[in-house]
Amino acid sequence: MGQLITRRGLVVSCQAYENEPLFGADHMAEMAKAAVLGGAIGIRANGTADIAAIKNKVNVPVIGLVKQQIGEASVYITPTLQTAYEAYEAGADIVAIDGTKRARPDGKTLREVVEALHLRNIPVMADISTVEEGLYAVELGVEYISTTLSGYTPYSPQTAEPDVELVRQLAQLTDIPVVAEGRYRRSSDMVEALKAGAQFVVVGTAITRPQFLTELYLKAMQEKVGI
Repeated sequence: MGQLITRRGLVVSCQAYENEPLFGADHMAEMAKAAVLGGAIGIRANGTADIAAIKNKVNVPVIGLVKQQIGEASVYITPTLQTAYEAYEAGADIVAIDGTKRARPDGKTLREVVEALHLRNIPVMADISTVEEGLYAVELGVEYISTTLSGYTPYSPQTAEPDVELVRQLAQLTDIPVVAEGRYRRSSDMVEALKAGAQFVVVGTAITRPQFLTELYLKAMQEKVGI
């Protein structure tokens, strides 16, 4: 079994898309090193190449996933049992999977995936979008439930802000570590999530995507000064 994240604090998601300048395992590994230097207690990484490179560079737990669009399936975060195995074999300490009940492209149920991973002593983080999904994942025995998908499923609250209320409800209803993730950009929101009961907060775009930060600052300048 890989390292678990038992401390409270900040986990940094080091991910880049193919059309972005920092795409590539070497770039993400250096980004992860920088995050750890800043005090990150863990790293979330996408893709086997990035997971392996990051694991080789940092000594904190790595949450690994494989984003893969297969056909018309709505599940794309580690969508199959095979991709979950691949993330773990690449070096992930914890494997993040879609924790909803939506149809998976390999035809397996969430229960079957969790049970298969646990047979190999692989810790699981279930990315969920509602209280019901979170509680079901807890019933299955996952090690973490994360609010990653709130706002990204059609039946969850559609908001530009992070779903701190989902964190609060889950923290009150279960003893399993609740992870706050999804649209966390302001430090005040991160503090609120921890106060609401989150074990830790995952932040990606607001730290690791400089083009987004540049756009954000520029927009503020344009609105305030009219440049």
